[in-house]
Amino acid sequence: MIDHAELFARALNVAPGGVQSPVRAFRSVGGTPIFMRRAEGPRLVDVTGRTFIDFCQSFGPLLLGHRDADVRGVVQQALDDGWTYGCCEPYSLALAEWIQAQLPWVERIRFVSSGTEAVMSALRVARAATGRSRILKFDGCYHGHADSMLVHAGSGLAGEAEASSAGVSDAVAGETLVAPLDDDDALDRVFDAHGAAIAAAIVEPLPANYGLLAQRPAWLQHLADRCRRAGALLIFDEVISGFRIGKSGMAGLLGIRPDLATYGKVIGGGFPVGAYAGRKDLMEWVAPAGKVYQAGTLSANPIGMRAGLASLAKVDAMNGWTILDRRAEQFCGDLIEGFASLSNPLDVVRHGSIFWIVRHSEEPVRRPASIPAGNSEWFSRFFHAAIARGVYLPPSSYEVGFVSLAHDEATLTTAAAALVAAAREVDAP
Repeated sequence: MIDHAELFARALNVAPGGVQSPVRAFRSVGGTPIFMRRAEGPRLVDVTGRTFIDFCQSFGPLLLGHRDADVRGVVQQALDDGWTYGCCEPYSLALAEWIQAQLPWVERIRFVSSGTEAVMSALRVARAATGRSRILKFDGCYHGHADSMLVHAGSGLAGEAEASSAGVSDAVAGETLVAPLDDDDALDRVFDAHGAAIAAAIVEPLPANYGLLAQRPAWLQHLADRCRRAGALLIFDEVISGFRIGKSGMAGLLGIRPDLATYGKVIGGGFPVGAYAGRKDLMEWVAPAGKVYQAGTLSANPIGMRAGLASLAKVDAMNGWTILDRRAEQFCGDLIEGFASLSNPLDVVRHGSIFWIVRHSEEPVRRPASIPAGNSEWFSRFFHAAIARGVYLPPSSYEVGFVSLAHDEATLTTAAAALVAAAREVDAP
């Protein structure tokens, strides 16, 4: 029988690190990556036939779970009609009109093929529209792998950054400023020093790539106010949170209207789709209406457009966001109750249908530096104990989990019991 070690050994001969995206290599948790063969509803099935309750859900886009029957039917019809045209088609128009009808800040939208591409394009628009070159980002937020976003805080003056990846030039890194999350004084210092040069500030309004670092609404409003005073644009990166934590995303929940926003994952129903959107006057800088060039042979691919609309419309029709919130609340409540007797307590952080299990902290964790010491080492043991009990979590202590509508109450009860048992196994007095 084929096994994971054999497949990984072969993969190492053809791909860097044996994977097509770094987290899949299990470097953060140790061990050999698990190769999945298929998926259905809330479950993954590996190449050996073993089944796992899946809380990765392809890192968030699968609101309805894997292979939803209605979405699958739409995709099959789309395949029968043709899977790429390179022409105008009605499917992206239908999805764009649906999104525009839900989100008042989406006056115009352009579809691309990934969240990274959406962020890269939104930043280009911001620089063109403002005539400024510098971008402000925040430690603990992830915006894809565009060069200017692969930076972290430097040790020099307020906001100065340095590259966090090889291959990013000093010149590119120098155009990005970096500030800590949840720090009003640091934010003020950056704007006081560089405000006239900042084209835009980009932030995940719900940071979910370095743990689930829910921000204070007052801090996010302070950021919006500083942008407005400086003449800088505010970009919300809702690639994870958009249409995942609610129909209006974080912008709607917060009541903060971004100038531009980026989306991905969810709006394609799990297919490779991204988008950037926002004010009409800004988006009309984009070619062919304006002078900001951006193009893509597979942008608005009809499979993703039709799958995305089918998924979003189905969730909307069944009041799915409310159901997701209720199920995730019950599931996380069961975890909290089960974890209460541990020698080393754990926290379960939740926002809508997104959750994060982390070692206990006396204060809410809102920035990476506040993550409890030893969390990564603990999570590695917990991850493998969960795997042994048939529950698949994203393979990194910094990744979050996702509940889908395919996770019914019985499945969630089973998963909670397994995760509590896993936590007890690795609990050290």
